[in-house]
Amino acid sequence: MKTIKQNVSAEITVKKSKFIANIFKVNSEQEAKEIIEKINKKYYDARHNCYAYIVEENGNNIERFSDNGEPSGTAGAPMLDILKNKKLSNIIIIVTRYFGGILLGTGGLVKAYTDASLEALNKAETIELEYASKYKIQMQYNELKNFEYNLKSMKTKIISNEYNENVEIILIISEENMKILQSKCELNRVCILEENILL
Repeated sequence: MKTIKQNVSAEITVKKSKFIANIFKVNSEQEAKEIIEKINKKYYDARHNCYAYIVEENGNNIERFSDNGEPSGTAGAPMLDILKNKKLSNIIIIVTRYFGGILLGTGGLVKAYTDASLEALNKAETIELEYASKYKIQMQYNELKNFEYNLKSMKTKIISNEYNENVEIILIISEENMKILQSKCELNRVCILEENILL
């Protein structure tokens, strides 16, 4: 499963109608809904703000789309099909249309929304999504330098650091990388806090 590394946008014009595609990486359905609201406010004067998204939450794929007033099946569904065909997740496409006065017909609309989405996606760099877990790790100060050195080459997300009697770090990392760290570093205690997190 893949997602985009960073948000992208593109714009095309079809028979005087302007189509603006904005694509965002998201981590939850709530975040997708907030982005839809934000785009609706930004392009409040547009005729349509159509969207499609796929979000992975708790091991389930959530798929939603909206034609936002366009004829049924001409905007949101084709955009969702693109995401599914490209095996993308944790991503939302919103295509804004400013009507140019010329009707495109259902086939023309499908092509326009598809082309706008692909134009933006072609700009995006994709990255692999992998499952990870949240760990609480304790170590002695003399092990910290070695730990940080080994961590540099790994995909991880550090949540917090505490420096008391021992060093306590909370981070999100794959199980495979955690095993490598444990083999290379002297860790006092390792505790799993949460599993099946997309990193």
